[in-house]
Amino acid sequence: MRDEDAAIALGALGWILADEPRAERLLGMTGLTPDGLRATLGERATLAAILGFLVAHEPDLVACADALGLEPQIIAAAAQRLEGNQRMDA
Repeated sequence: MRDEDAAIALGALGWILADEPRAERLLGMTGLTPDGLRATLGERATLAAILGFLVAHEPDLVACADALGLEPQIIAAAAQRLEGNQRMDA
């Protein structure tokens, strides 16, 4: 796992959690509980789920990218790498 991808996922999580309905939607869509999220935050699958959540809903992807000062495709590429769908050095 690239440190940059993990950092993007953690930044995205902070953005997601700043909005309670969005945070609840993340938990509902991923099946994670707040305790489960905390316990697995360093795991690749959890980080992939966080970014996958954004990629699945373009308005959130674009808004999060804007808030983090990134292009949406940077987040999407990090999601693919974390999901194992792209080479780690790509």
